[in-house]
Amino acid sequence: MITTVQMRKLEREAQKQGIFAKDLMDNVGREVAVILKKKFSAEDKRVIIFAGQGNNGGDGFALAKHLCDTAPVVVLFFGEKTKLTPEALLQYLAIWQKVTIVPIKTKEDLEKIHFQPKHPLLMVDALLGSGIGGHEIREPLNWGIEFFNTTHGEKVALDMPSGIHPDTGEVASAVCNVGTVFTFHDTKPGLENYNAEIVVVDIGLGKKE
Repeated sequence: MITTVQMRKLEREAQKQGIFAKDLMDNVGREVAVILKKKFSAEDKRVIIFAGQGNNGGDGFALAKHLCDTAPVVVLFFGEKTKLTPEALLQYLAIWQKVTIVPIKTKEDLEKIHFQPKHPLLMVDALLGSGIGGHEIREPLNWGIEFFNTTHGEKVALDMPSGIHPDTGEVASAVCNVGTVFTFHDTKPGLENYNAEIVVVDIGLGKKE
């Protein structure tokens, strides 16, 4: 297992080798896209990516980039473009002309979204990832988590289910419920008691300690 502090250390070491956050995001998108195609037949489903404005959202944008040529992808963006991290913004700009991105700022924005029942959904949680856990989640993210949990489809999370602390497993006021977690580099202590399939994804950080 690896803690948040250890992950940050590995990321800093990777930067010294010329591997930056934007590269890691791209690795996430490419590797998870391959798994989604093989394991979930993503090409036969409508892929709905719930993206926040942090680096987990950037992972979601990168996934959309690597999936959109072979699968129908929609990104529900819970945030402000002006508040994206520089790395996430690069991934956003790479897809904005190729992928349908729906900005969600109010609950009314969500209420306008309707999916056709005949199209099976593959839903991806890229809202918060390891960025938060054990705290109150505020709007519009809490609305996004509620919508994610109440919409029928196969559900996966990138790195951590949003709302769960990666180190302690402490849960926030809202948590995305998924069947599969694609966690990066190594499994996280906070997933130890989470009831889901855990798939470790190599994102190019080198060997595990």
